[in-house]
Amino acid sequence: MNTAPQSFPLTFGLNTFGDVTGDAEGRPISHAQTIRDLVEHGIAAEDAGLDFFGIGEHHTDDMPLSASDVVLSAIAARTERIHLGSAVTVLSSDDPVRVFQRYSTLNAVSGGRAEVILGRGSSIDSFPLFGFELSDYEELFEEKTNLFAHLLEGGPVTWEGSTRAGLRDQDVVPHLDTPLPTWIGVGGSPESVIRTARYGFSLMLAVIGGPASRFAPYTELFHKALEQFGRGPQQVGLHSPGHVAATDEQAREEFWPHYRDMITKVSATRGFAIPTEGSFRRELGPDGSLYVGSPETVAAKIAANLRAVGANRFDLKYGIPGMTDESLLSAIRLYGEEVVPRVRDLLA
Repeated sequence: MNTAPQSFPLTFGLNTFGDVTGDAEGRPISHAQTIRDLVEHGIAAEDAGLDFFGIGEHHTDDMPLSASDVVLSAIAARTERIHLGSAVTVLSSDDPVRVFQRYSTLNAVSGGRAEVILGRGSSIDSFPLFGFELSDYEELFEEKTNLFAHLLEGGPVTWEGSTRAGLRDQDVVPHLDTPLPTWIGVGGSPESVIRTARYGFSLMLAVIGGPASRFAPYTELFHKALEQFGRGPQQVGLHSPGHVAATDEQAREEFWPHYRDMITKVSATRGFAIPTEGSFRRELGPDGSLYVGSPETVAAKIAANLRAVGANRFDLKYGIPGMTDESLLSAIRLYGEEVVPRVRDLLA
């Protein structure tokens, strides 16, 4: 049953972790060129009619997007309509005041088009980089989310906590002159769903393995918790990886070897099973989390899962380290110009 609030329109976005692409010979391009290409991707996303373009914070050699807001500002200067935001900001290892300042600045630069998706961080590279202990993982996120919520309220902030210095009647600038939509990215914890509702933020469900339908109870829990906390309706989104090409076969051929290599590389630290061609094909099916195929195939799966989960937004995480820039630009165009209209028709 569709439990999405009817007051929210269907919206569609693209997310990237700034994955380093490969040249014609398969050699990785430079970090600098990766970032310059990413600006062009954001512009292409607006040209394709998409609603949102997000960049997730990462700090690795093959995902060198450590200052997403700077890249988003460059995109904002060359676009007019598309919303721009983090996907996600690892709030646990950042400072909420600085996050607020960066994204309120982006909101000003873009004319009110900024959004922020906060997360605890499934990728933990930022913890040792910035001197935080993994043992403080939960406390850091809870306290910093609390402070961020205070900052969004506007006006002088008074706040006390144990993970950073307190504030007393502190004016935090720049002030927002339009709202800054805030989401929390959740990977499967009911406690995180309830936290999101408690602060009155929107819920982004990160589905990176298995059937999306298993998240439907979280949508129901979210709406009930919002009501119990006296919060108004908030949006629910789905975030999953994928790739669009002219045919199913082409999409699989372009995506599979790089997906296999990436998951194999991170399996030791992230606890992922090393993929096989069989497991890959299962993830492509109706009970899997990958949206890889032709526009018709991808649209049908998005529509089915938005309906099953009760979400009003879908963000496709595009790109895998090693894919070519040409294939990614083609995927952006196909997603915006062919997939999204098909989904809208299917859900009309």
